[in-house]
Amino acid sequence: MATPVVQSAYNQTGGVSPDWLNKGDNAWQLTASTLVGLQSMPGLVILYGSIVKKKWAVNSAFMALYAFAATLLCWVTWAYKMSFGEQLLPIWGKAGTTLGYTFMLDQARLPSTIHYYKNNTIEMPASEGFYGMADMVLYQFFFAAITLVLLAGSVLGRMSFRAWMLFCPLWLTFSYTVGAFSVWGGGFLWQWGVIDYAGGYVIHVSSGVAGFVAAYWVGPRLAKDRERFPPNNVLLMLTGAGLLWMGWSGFNGGAPFSANLISGLAVLNTHICAATSLLTWTTLDVIVFGKPSVIGAVQGMMTGLVMITPAAGFVPGWAALVMGILAGSIPWWTMMCLHKRWSLLQRVDDTLGVFHTHAVAGCLGGLCVGLFAEPRLCEYMNHAVTNSNGLFYGGDGGMQVLKQVVGAAFIIGWNIVVTTLIMFAIRFVMPLRMSEEHLLVGDDAEHGEEAYALWGDGEKFDVTRHIHSDLEMEQSRFGVRQSQTFAPNTILHI
Repeated sequence: MATPVVQSAYNQTGGVSPDWLNKGDNAWQLTASTLVGLQSMPGLVILYGSIVKKKWAVNSAFMALYAFAATLLCWVTWAYKMSFGEQLLPIWGKAGTTLGYTFMLDQARLPSTIHYYKNNTIEMPASEGFYGMADMVLYQFFFAAITLVLLAGSVLGRMSFRAWMLFCPLWLTFSYTVGAFSVWGGGFLWQWGVIDYAGGYVIHVSSGVAGFVAAYWVGPRLAKDRERFPPNNVLLMLTGAGLLWMGWSGFNGGAPFSANLISGLAVLNTHICAATSLLTWTTLDVIVFGKPSVIGAVQGMMTGLVMITPAAGFVPGWAALVMGILAGSIPWWTMMCLHKRWSLLQRVDDTLGVFHTHAVAGCLGGLCVGLFAEPRLCEYMNHAVTNSNGLFYGGDGGMQVLKQVVGAAFIIGWNIVVTTLIMFAIRFVMPLRMSEEHLLVGDDAEHGEEAYALWGDGEKFDVTRHIHSDLEMEQSRFGVRQSQTFAPNTILHI
């Protein structure tokens, strides 16, 4: 019998095709990374630019765009190894660059995630993937970037862009890296056995709490903006929300670091929870307010996606359904009812309600892991502490709930303190808040640009800023003779 011929594409020949390389895992991890990247660019850029008042469309989208780019340079220069490198402290890795090609071509591995029994024998080896470190660095970058983009949603419509330019690298360095290393990179919460499948704590609780704290120190929007802040384009807002939802397939599907059975389960759980939460939120809107709100539906979608994130690969489908109901109801209550009764929530102007959609939903999701984590799925996910499971399955489930609570408390406490210190540091250098003139005018004052090229919206037509042909066109449109001119700063009402 003839020996089957193996195509050269499937041979492991060394060099760029080493023995440990699994081309299916490699392809899936790059695909998942791209899906996560699309959530920010263009997903949240479009969503932010559309869900805000028209005069803040450019500023809001640009804050997301800047955070994405700034995070990448910081990430590959020092922040990745602070999050996933060799341990420096129980909460931090040693800073270092990832730009060397030998590092990028090594097998993906998180060195500090090795876990030992009390007798110093290995309980769980270090987490690794059957692809290169470049894949791991890229995938984790997109997670870091979206965290800062989500945080921006709390301070839209009044934070100085220059202050935001400083805030992004500082918060990434002193807050995000600590959460990532502590929970994922082999830090003390990882070693203790806290479960966060794909970022319920590291990404969503941290962005929700830090955004709330930042909004407190920046101060509220103008009163008229806070009272009336209609989206400038609801259909584009839905486009951005759709990109965010579909991109979550990579967000949760890539977290097992392999194209295995857990990837499919996690993706399905993700969509079950998101759809259930959206429908629950919309139903509550109809019952209480009499009208289904599309913005409310987007909020419900978001809370479902956030809540399933810490649990997606650890729970069965029925638990994802239950979590969807909780995600669409409890954050709805905190946003629509508790917010109006609690003076602290009233005092802080969280523009897009990131505290409710991310901090509250992320904490709930982490708690539900402690309740519903299935023993066999914990085993399949190579959880650091063997024989772990949720309270629903008995055993040490009560201890797992306690671990989840402590994990959330650490992320909350660290972000309150560190975000406050960062805001104080920036305030010594420059104002955190835009000037009153910029707050009144919006994009045109802050950036010299506007989202929509429509005359007659109160734009100040300054002849020193517009080319001569534009002026002639406007004069011709209004029947103005060549000898007539518009005075500088004339406000056109069309």
